[in-house]
Amino acid sequence: MYRIVPIDKAKNASKVVLLTFDDGPKDKLTLTLLLDTLDKHNAKAIFFVNGYRVKAHPELLKEIDNRKQVIGNHSWDHINLKKEKPAKIKQQLESVQTIVKEVTGKTPVFFRPPFGSANASVHQIAKDNSMLFMTWSNGSLDWDLGRKVKDSDKPKAVIKNVMEQLHDGSNILMHELPWTAAAMDELLTALENKGYSFVDPNSIDLEL
Repeated sequence: MYRIVPIDKAKNASKVVLLTFDDGPKDKLTLTLLLDTLDKHNAKAIFFVNGYRVKAHPELLKEIDNRKQVIGNHSWDHINLKKEKPAKIKQQLESVQTIVKEVTGKTPVFFRPPFGSANASVHQIAKDNSMLFMTWSNGSLDWDLGRKVKDSDKPKAVIKNVMEQLHDGSNILMHELPWTAAAMDELLTALENKGYSFVDPNSIDLEL
């Protein structure tokens, strides 16, 4: 799935965005700020997690679940799955399914491949594990700011990147990064001021 297409055809129903965060769970302070801001705006998001990070921080995964956010599968090691054989792909996806179930009692129903890179086997194995394959249509570029932008300017850069790419049904890719967390309140306010609401991932039709 690339972008969100609401079933509801009512006026303004298309003015929605899906919030997603990849590559966690990493850091308690950053994650807490993200979760607090989502709560403030009554917004839900998908947190696409890596298995090795869940293994290191199961308590952070529990916190995401306890805060009623949705957990997605982002592979165990964040490798380029397109280059791997089916057995390796299967291990990368299913090991995340297992550890998330062990920690939260729930099994992810959304899958996003690292780098958005996949082959036919990745698609099939995700489907075999009852996961909806999802990429994105609005990249915040928060992961690519690096040395290009001063730390103090990074939150503004995240907001600028998202707003410049904004369209109805935007599937917004972000990451669990300090500058993204710092940008989140202003970003969500800007989206609301433009009339956008936030899709609850639990409402997404998994048959799409």
